[in-house]
Parts: sequence; structure tokens; C-alpha cells
Amino acid sequence: MLLTITTTHTPATDLGYLLHKNPARVQSFNLSFGQAHVFYPEASDLRCTAALLLDVDPVALVRGPRGEGRTLAQYVNDRPYIASSFLSVAIAQVFGSALKGRCVDRPDLVDRPIPLEATVSVLPCRDGEPFIRRLFEPLGYSVAAERVPLDTVFPDWGDSQYFEVRLAGTVRLSELLGHLYVLAAALDPQKDHYIGDDEVNKLVRRGEGWLSSHPDRDIIVRRYLNYRGPQVRDALAQLTQDEPIDMEESSAQGDQLEDETFERRGRLHDMRLGAVLDVMKQAGARRVLDLGCGGGKLLALLLKDGQFAEILGMDVSYRALERAQFSLKLDRLPPMKRSRINLIQGSLIYRDKRLEGYDAAAVVEVIEHLDPGRLAAFERVLFEFARPGTVVITTPNREFNSLFETLPEGSLRHRDHRFEWTRAEFEEWAQAACVRFGYAVELLPVGPEHPDLGAPSQMAVFTKR
Repeated sequence: MLLTITTTHTPATDLGYLLHKNPARVQSFNLSFGQAHVFYPEASDLRCTAALLLDVDPVALVRGPRGEGRTLAQYVNDRPYIASSFLSVAIAQVFGSALKGRCVDRPDLVDRPIPLEATVSVLPCRDGEPFIRRLFEPLGYSVAAERVPLDTVFPDWGDSQYFEVRLAGTVRLSELLGHLYVLAAALDPQKDHYIGDDEVNKLVRRGEGWLSSHPDRDIIVRRYLNYRGPQVRDALAQLTQDEPIDMEESSAQGDQLEDETFERRGRLHDMRLGAVLDVMKQAGARRVLDLGCGGGKLLALLLKDGQFAEILGMDVSYRALERAQFSLKLDRLPPMKRSRINLIQGSLIYRDKRLEGYDAAAVVEVIEHLDPGRLAAFERVLFEFARPGTVVITTPNREFNSLFETLPEGSLRHRDHRFEWTRAEFEEWAQAACVRFGYAVELLPVGPEHPDLGAPSQMAVFTKR
């Protein structure tokens, strides 16, 4: 990941004093996630550019104290190449004095606005160029954002969520670094560090003088703090001081792009799980599957109900299974209760004899994470080979997305969704599966219904003929 900062202030080499980095030297710094290198591609009295290059080591990340080290996704990802919360950390550690507005050799420069241009090579933004402008233009920058192609050889792969962003304005260097520190972290969808009270203090300190008046303040705060309710409330209280805060209204007007954010407000996920549990109970199922069990919320509900004598949870992620084991406290359960539940790792696109012979299966908000080309394999695994008596599948209703105010048209609710179906598309897929595999299906809404757009989630209940 490359960040460059350029000035045409005269003499331009004063940038070296402000950054506390000599333009004549290449300097390297060890960070917890890799290395940072600072160098100057150009340095003259008329124009000077400082470059911060981050060399993120994904293997070191997963082998570190916070690493998971269990799945391929931890090793093969975009973290080494994008501007993320790692950039914020690097700015604070490598350009710490400049960020704080300190310059021993030239203190007269610190408070002087100078012409600056910053270029971030790869900035992730699921919401597209308009949202990048919403973040930076109110701060006085002219913004140019060019989408980075996924692949130049295969353009039909579609658009990426990455942008090369250029910011230009006459500001203090400490201001520019503070803006980048906060907004790069706010745009990071998968922060790798714990969000605690210390992060609130950092946000308030780095946002001093600009964040409280930013038009998208609430969105920035929630994203920076990864939607942690107590921390968000604390940060907004400090930023707004005497201004009354309505967290419910703030949440309703803010970022709706992640489906889980909506679920925290409307308890949509709890409603899904309750609907699935009711179907399984009404079907009289005793041996049940939770396919794509994740952290084990549905498994916990099934385990509480004595009707379910045998419960099997399966997920492709070993880390998810570890979370489920921890949340269910499997090592502390009484022997009789522990004997009713088991967790296995497996994929929904490969036949698995361990899934055969069950009365019912739940697939809750899973299929939209599969590539469309793999749905046929998923259908065979579930309906042809496992073939439970009852199958319950839930998935988002794409029509409902238009009610999310900040969700760009055509965008999906979650960064990992491969598709989202309308009600008609879901019904078409379900009916075709019934014809091929000998099931009947009933389609039901989940969540509060809009008269024209339906419910936020939709459920199909398949019954074997």
C-alpha cells in the first residue's frame, strides 16, 4: 500500500522538516504487521514528494497473538495491498510528530496551511466514488477517485471496490494526516484490532476541530468503532457535548450497508432464527442439521429444546467452529446434553455422508455467499444426497434494499454476498429445485413487511414428497 504526500510550497523540501524524515535517506520501520518504508521520489525547492510504503505480512498477522491461522482466507486476502486501519497505525507510528503538529526545527511551519496533495494507491470503498467525496470534500479537498479494475485481462469480472484517490488542498500537514488517520480506518470493513475505550480517545483526539461538524459524523464514528454500541455512544457524546443524541434516529439515518447493522437495530437475525426454530419444531424433527452454523446462535436455541435429540453444526470456517464451541460452552455441558450436539468442518458444495439421514436442515443466510456457479453443486449436496425431510433456507430480499437510504442502487448488503435475490427470483430457484429433487416448497417473509417491497429477509420451507 502506497501513500504519497506532495507539496509545491517554497521551499518544498520543508516537507522533510514537517515529517521529521530526511529527503536524502530511505528509512524503514518495524511494525506489528510488517514494515513501513519512507522515501522521497522527488525533492527539490519547487516540488517535494514523500512516500509511505507499507509492506504488510499476512502470514505474520495470522501467526501473531491475534491471528487465527486456520483458514486459507487468513493468508490469501487484500490486506497487504489496501489502505486500511494499518495505514492509520503506520501514520501514527511513523509520522507521529507530524500528526501531533510538532516540528522542533521549524515550528513556524506547523500551523501554516500549505498546498498539499495526497494520493492513496488502493482505498477500499464498497459505496463507490460518491461516498469517498462525501467524506473528503466537506474537509476542503478537491477529490479525484479512479476505480481500480479487478483484472485488465478479464474485464467481465466486473468492478472492484478499490479506488486510487487523490486529495488536493491548502491545509496544515497535521490536518491532512489526521483526516487520513480517521477516514482510512472508517473505510476499513475488517479491522484487525480490539475496539475498546482507547479507540474512542484516539478518534476524538484525531477528529478534534473537524469531526464534530462533519455532515457524515455519525457514519464515520460508527464505522471507525466497528459499530460497537457503547463506544459509539461515548464518542458521539464527547464530540457533540451538549447536543442531544438520538441513537435510534442516528442509526436509522446512517450507514445501512451491512446487513448485520440493520439486524442489531431490528433484531432481524433473532426473528430469522425464531422462524427457523418454529418450522423445525412443527415438522417434529429430532435429528437436525445447521449448515453454515457460524458462531452457533441457532445451535444454542436447538440445544435448549429437548425435542432435538441429535444436533449437527457444520461450517467451512474452522475459526467459526471455535467460536461456536466457545459460545456454547461445550466443555462445560452435562454429559447427556453434550452428547446431543456435535460440530464438524465441511463444505456445502461437496457430498458429505455425515449429513445423510437427518430429519431437518437449516441453511440460514448462507446461499448468498456462494458463487452462482456453485449453486448446482449445493443443490445436489443438500436435496439429492443429504435429503432431509425438511429444509429451511433464508436469504435477503433484494427488493427491500431500496429502503436503505445510503445503499447505492445495485449494491449488496454485505461485502461477501455474491448475489441477492428478489422474491420472484428466490421463488423461481426454489420451484426449480423442487421439480429436480422431489420436494414441495412454501415461501414466507421474515421481518417487518413493506406493502410493495416485502420483508427484509425471505424463507423457503422445503418438504420432501
